Amino acid sequence: MRKNKNKRQPTKRKTASQTQKSKRPRSDSPKRTEKDSSQLTPFEIFFQKIEKFSKLHMKDRDRVQEILQSMQKAGSNTLQVISDFDMTLTRFEYNGKRCPTCHNILERSDVISSDCKKKLQGLLDKYYPIEIDTTLSVEEKLPLMVEWWTKAHELLVNQKIKKDGLAKAVRDSEAKLRDGYKDFFDHLHEHSIPLLIFSAGIGDILEEVIRQTEVFHPNVKVISNYMDFDESGVLKDFKGELIHIYNKREGALLNTGHFQELRTRTNVLLLGDSLGDLNMADGVQDMENILKIGFLNDKVEERKQSYLDSYDIVLIKDETLDVPNAVIRFLTE
Repeated sequence: MRKNKNKRQPTKRKTASQTQKSKRPRSDSPKRTEKDSSQLTPFEIFFQKIEKFSKLHMKDRDRVQEILQSMQKAGSNTLQVISDFDMTLTRFEYNGKRCPTCHNILERSDVISSDCKKKLQGLLDKYYPIEIDTTLSVEEKLPLMVEWWTKAHELLVNQKIKKDGLAKAVRDSEAKLRDGYKDFFDHLHEHSIPLLIFSAGIGDILEEVIRQTEVFHPNVKVISNYMDFDESGVLKDFKGELIHIYNKREGALLNTGHFQELRTRTNVLLLGDSLGDLNMADGVQDMENILKIGFLNDKVEERKQSYLDSYDIVLIKDETLDVPNAVIRFLTE
């Protein structure tokens, strides 16, 4: 008997940390996600769902929860959506290849000459790195962005582009709205929620993209750079004030009439892909809540912190509208 006792393994004393771990409350356990859904509030179910998106990042989780709960309590009839277009509602890339912006659609079409295409590409190569350079302030970038847009528009005007060629240019392009776009546009329309698309691109091209995908509903309004055609349908200039990536605040304030019509829509869901998009809602009157969702498509490590500091939710290299759709569905339930 003594011999057998000697062969038994000595019982190991539990360390303090092990004892504490074994007594850890269920709410802190990884198994919390397995909790019966009947025990969760609708908000908890929703928030658990969006937190499972691997590409979603938040700096202040509590703040996001607070905003969402306040917006839901106010009701969907107080909601409006304000969104950028290029690389926000449209994909950044597809199968490893960059997707075109509104300007790119024209640049890659047969409505402009090969010489013009080279010049426009040269402008992109020069100015795009400046646009996303985190070491430069907005004040330093501003005149250079104006210079870029102005030169690009001058080149396009000199091409004598015909209005009836725009639809084909879009049809032949590789422009793609983000996955989930139909649910996004249709759900907003079904619930009569206004969607303002605020773009530094070309309004005529933008409208054609959403028209060809059959989601250009009556609740959609576009503020952008629109072409001005002569009586023969040939481009002669661009209308109104130039809208570029860093003057959307001024553009918003110039369209106070639009926001005045929506004065009861005091809760805003804002979607953008640049820091310049953060001011798109500045024209909203008596705003109560704003939830800002940012798509970080490029130069992630260089720009991640500035996006987390500026947007409530940051979606890193996410080519879908899954998170905005989940938020909208929650707010309209």
